[in-house]
Amino acid sequence: MTLRHLRIFLAVKENHCNTTRAAEALHMTQPAVSLAIRELEEYYGVVLFDRVGRRLRLTAAGTRFGEYAGCILAMFDDMEKGMRNWDAFGLLRVGSSITIGSQFLPYYVNAFYARHPGTEVKVLVGPSDQLEQKLLAGELDLALIEGTVHSAGLVAQPYMEDSLSVICPAGGSFRPGQVIRVEEFRKQKFLLREHGSGTRDIFDLEMERAGIAVEPIWEGMSTTALVNAVINGLGIAVLPSRMVRGPLQRGMVVAVKVEGLEFRRQFNIVHHQEKFLTASARAFIELCRSYEMDYPLPQFSGL
Repeated sequence: MTLRHLRIFLAVKENHCNTTRAAEALHMTQPAVSLAIRELEEYYGVVLFDRVGRRLRLTAAGTRFGEYAGCILAMFDDMEKGMRNWDAFGLLRVGSSITIGSQFLPYYVNAFYARHPGTEVKVLVGPSDQLEQKLLAGELDLALIEGTVHSAGLVAQPYMEDSLSVICPAGGSFRPGQVIRVEEFRKQKFLLREHGSGTRDIFDLEMERAGIAVEPIWEGMSTTALVNAVINGLGIAVLPSRMVRGPLQRGMVVAVKVEGLEFRRQFNIVHHQEKFLTASARAFIELCRSYEMDYPLPQFSGL
């Protein structure tokens, strides 16, 4: 069993279990690809693909093998890059959920460049569930994620606490700072972040804990769009407190509290449990952990 076998296996898996397409991607012949799969199955004594007619389907053993293969190749590629560029601090691939990416990550990266000139940080900002898949596939070195991490193969280290605010239209039926009853809260029209975002996860968990079922009338990835919808009286939203500080200070919306409910969360630094953290990754993690002590926290100015 060699790294070549692992790359061939992953190519078949990534090409929807089609050996012909995998062969084309690898610039190999289809029989050579099929032979490599048979050699793997004979070596481990397990069936990695079920043969159904002319189609292949990944077995449970094949799924597990794919997880190992992806991790091993990612570590090998890290070693190759690290050893061939020993004198350079190297490329760091960082993922970020949308709130952290829009509010905090630009400041983190700027401070990192100041401390480590000549480094390069490649950033992907997206929903938390997408980032988890990228981490598991070895396509990111680490990610900054709001709230709960769902994948067992990932390690999450809390590094900062945050809260969500319930915001309502200014000039409506609620006063700033008012504490409203749960019964009143559940009657509102809800404008929420999309499923898979850290903000939505925290909201859904708190609703589940309180036994409240909510069907939003608006869902989206844009905090700005949700705040504007609140300003226009379309409903209420539950959004990161720092992200709505500007509109609150200008009286464009008002924040209320809900009796018995608390929307708090952790920001997490996440990486694969088998990931070898390079010097640049460890330095970036340490910067994020100590940022509040070394730098002023960024303030979102509004819309």
